[in-house]
Amino acid sequence: MGKEKMFKVNAIGSFANVFQNQHFTNHKMVNHLQQELEMKDKWKSNVFNNANPITVELACGKGDYTLALAQKHPVRNYIGVDAKGARIFTGAKQAIEKNLSNIAFARMRIENILNFFGEGEVDEIWITFPDPFPKKGDAKRRLSAKGFLDRYQKICKQGAVVHFKTDDLPLFHSTKESIDEFGLKTLYYKENIYASPLDFEELNIQTYYEKSHLANGRTINYLQFQL
Repeated sequence: MGKEKMFKVNAIGSFANVFQNQHFTNHKMVNHLQQELEMKDKWKSNVFNNANPITVELACGKGDYTLALAQKHPVRNYIGVDAKGARIFTGAKQAIEKNLSNIAFARMRIENILNFFGEGEVDEIWITFPDPFPKKGDAKRRLSAKGFLDRYQKICKQGAVVHFKTDDLPLFHSTKESIDEFGLKTLYYKENIYASPLDFEELNIQTYYEKSHLANGRTINYLQFQL
């Protein structure tokens, strides 16, 4: 790990809005005071101190969507989830600088998400530009694969909406197939969203990765489905 990445990984350990499952081996997270905490069903009461709905951004990277949505919707709580501490650093630092109390970041592996969220604790999910895992043997690792959909269904309220945004068309198509096979309802499906006026204001939020994809001439695709 380079010096800059090491600095960022160490720095988030002192951020009050970051909770880490550092070794990915147990069901607890560590806060900025190095206290081990049980997080299931406790995000509203122990982190946000309110009863507002929770939106989770999975594979949040630098937290672009988490930050933008939290500023647009101050009466919702937002949690950016990623396994990479150096990525989380950027969003967590900006949230502190902007004094955004409705944002937290969770450093953990998404396959372990059932360890850290209780049944029906989450109201909405965003998945923005996840790793497409293009090899057939890696299909189970895609964040829209059956195993992950099953996890989302357990931590989300009935009827919760999942937003999926990607530049990878094969992943977009496989995601639609996956949710159909799982028996979930598609609410919206559109390839190349910028080819016509946007139907949702939130789609105009562009992550670091999206800007890079657009600069390289790639198209952006988006779907909504309901759990």
